[in-house]
Amino acid sequence: MVFVNWKDSYKNALVSAEEAVSKIKSNSRIVVSHAVGEPLDLIDALVKNREQYENLEIVHMVAMGKGEYVKPGMEKYFHHNALFVGASTREAVKSGRADYTPCFFYEVPRLFKKGYLPIDVALIQVSEPDEHGYCSFGVSNDYSKPGAESAKLVIAEVNKNMPRTLGDSFIHVSDIDYIVESSHPIIELKPAKIGEVEKAIGKYCASLIEDGSTLQLGIGAIPDAVLLFLKDKKDLGIHSEMISDGVVELVEAGVINNKKKTLHPGKIVVTFLMGTKRLYDFIDNNPMIESYPVDYVNDPMVIMKNYKMVSINSCVQVDLMGQVCSESIGLKQISGVGGQVDFIRGTSMAEDGKAIIAIPSTAAHGKVSRIVPFLDEGAAVTTSRNEVDYIITEYGIA
Repeated sequence: MVFVNWKDSYKNALVSAEEAVSKIKSNSRIVVSHAVGEPLDLIDALVKNREQYENLEIVHMVAMGKGEYVKPGMEKYFHHNALFVGASTREAVKSGRADYTPCFFYEVPRLFKKGYLPIDVALIQVSEPDEHGYCSFGVSNDYSKPGAESAKLVIAEVNKNMPRTLGDSFIHVSDIDYIVESSHPIIELKPAKIGEVEKAIGKYCASLIEDGSTLQLGIGAIPDAVLLFLKDKKDLGIHSEMISDGVVELVEAGVINNKKKTLHPGKIVVTFLMGTKRLYDFIDNNPMIESYPVDYVNDPMVIMKNYKMVSINSCVQVDLMGQVCSESIGLKQISGVGGQVDFIRGTSMAEDGKAIIAIPSTAAHGKVSRIVPFLDEGAAVTTSRNEVDYIITEYGIA
């Protein structure tokens, strides 16, 4: 690694998006930065120049961009391998134009490193380099950093709007083959609408959270509702695959200070982020926030080191044996395993840990029960009946 003349390395690597993607060869496997870290300009250029490729495999989890590479007619050029099915890729998976590969979130980097899914190209989005030539993975560290470290060719979209997250979240300019500069806003995810059902669930969840607990929270109305009822708590911490805007308010109120954490005391530990510009401004160069790859943050053996760990996740169905389906409706794959099992398993092993599944009791505007005698035929058991401690709905705690 060359540190002295990193500015020369940067200048020599700088190309247009079209020139960068022209370096990709047919039959390559491409890993794309996760979620709101998706390099939009590079993906647009890839799709625009599709005629120069055949059979590119595109690997990622949640796609937050347009997902044009999975549309009908793109099969000759692209094949998507989803490690988590998102809104823009769901129909393609259902129709057979894309695949779904089930895996625990914390094990995704191992697929790259051990050669189960060898990576030819990494398309990443990072921050501008600091004075030492290091770019931060910002809102998407998770598998994006391990993917770049495993790839034969690294193409980075350097976005001046990407916040700089600290921790183990950096790549040096000299490790990037081609650089494309961009200035589009980071994709924002607006807070979900919190109704009376979500408030009731949030209140029940909060009743189980003791002072000094360390929390894992997902995204959506229920995690945001939980945060509403934590304002009288003390010395809470965060060890979570992600956080959203609601955490910022509790940090500013002094409720979340991470002082009682037994692992990384004083720090909020995450692997990726999704929210609004308020969150992105909050995390930028903030010493309280530390981002690490997902094979560390989501490793159950790491999670269990947090005393009073509380994980709160949601699902599609729970049967009367306590089996949890969080990723399919019958045979239809609608999402993925994600980090749910990582955190439920780690929390279950933690001292005084509490693994919670929190859901509205019904779906489809009250027409369908989420609590069922048996999971739907073909439904995946995401989390086994042996690992969940509490099931919470608007009616109470089981």
